[in-house]
Order: sequence, then structure tokens, then C-alpha cells
Amino acid sequence: MDHPLVIFAVSVIFGFLVCGEAPFVKMTNAVCKSYNQSWVVVHYCRLKAYSRSKTSLNINATFIEPANNISVHAKTMKRANGYKPFLFDFTIDACEFMRRRNHPVAKIVWNMIKNVSTVNHTCPYEGLQMVSDFHHIEVPIPLPSGDYLLLIDWLFDGKPQFATNVYFTFVEDLLPTSSKHRRSSLSFRIDV
Repeated sequence: MDHPLVIFAVSVIFGFLVCGEAPFVKMTNAVCKSYNQSWVVVHYCRLKAYSRSKTSLNINATFIEPANNISVHAKTMKRANGYKPFLFDFTIDACEFMRRRNHPVAKIVWNMIKNVSTVNHTCPYEGLQMVSDFHHIEVPIPLPSGDYLLLIDWLFDGKPQFATNVYFTFVEDLLPTSSKHRRSSLSFRIDV
């Protein structure tokens, strides 16, 4: 490989890492639905807006009967002429995950909600379960900018009991912006 080309590539990567801003993530909607009111009652599932760029998720549900065998089916959808499947679609044993934290994608979600939820113990789950004031979102994997939907179906004893659907917008801003949202350009000088 040519020496000036290597220097240019390293300079561009360094410029993006140093000058780039963090990604912007904002939840835009939350919809929760109980399929079986005799087992799970969803009291509320809503977003609270703090500012134009910051919202928090609040979910409050009561498990009427003890849940010992819980599975979670999660998948992401990206909006492109309707919502289309994107990146992952998996089902895990939630009770096993709470004992071992052995699924990498579920661990990303768990690390975001563990400090703001009451679901921080192993099975069985019974009574009031909640996520309150969840707003700190860090996506550790690169995603293209766009609108997304995280679909989570909760299955107790293999039967769907309730769903949690969270819509969010993700913007990966690789170039720095000024306070008036104008793009600035990066310039590099290469001596050959």
C-alpha cells in the first residue's frame, strides 16, 4: 500500500473519531398490550417528554399470577416504506438470562434498564413490575440513521401474555454541526 494513502486513511479515521458527535437517540412512542388480563395487567406505558430531544419511558404492570417460565421474543424493525425486519430476531429464556446474562444482544438492553426497573432478580416474578424514567440510551453498535421499532413479546409458559413496542429515532452524526445545525467541513493536508 502507498505510504501517503495510509497517512490519509488514518487522518480521516482520526478526524471522524475526534470531531464526530455522539449519536442521537430519541424514543418517539411506546405501546404496551396485555393479551391475557387475568395474568398481566398493564396500568400504563407511556413516554414523558422533558425537552425536544429527551424523553423517558415509564411502564407499570402487575403480574397477577407468579411467572416461573418466561421467554422473550425480541426483534428490531427499521422504517423503509413501512417497518421491515432489521438486524436481529431472537427468543431467549428470560429466567436463564437473569441467572447467567449469557445473550449478547439481551445484555445490551439489560445494561440500559437494570438501574431503572424492578425486574432485577431471577424468576418467579409476581406483583408490580415497572420501568420508570428510562432515558439513558447508549447503542454500542453502529446503526444507520433512521426510525426503528423494538418489538418485545413476553411469553409465560410458552403463551404470549403481553407486548412492549418501543419506537425510536437514531441519528448517527459523523460530521460535527454548529449550534445552528450547519455542516462544517474537515480539511486535511497531505505532503507527498
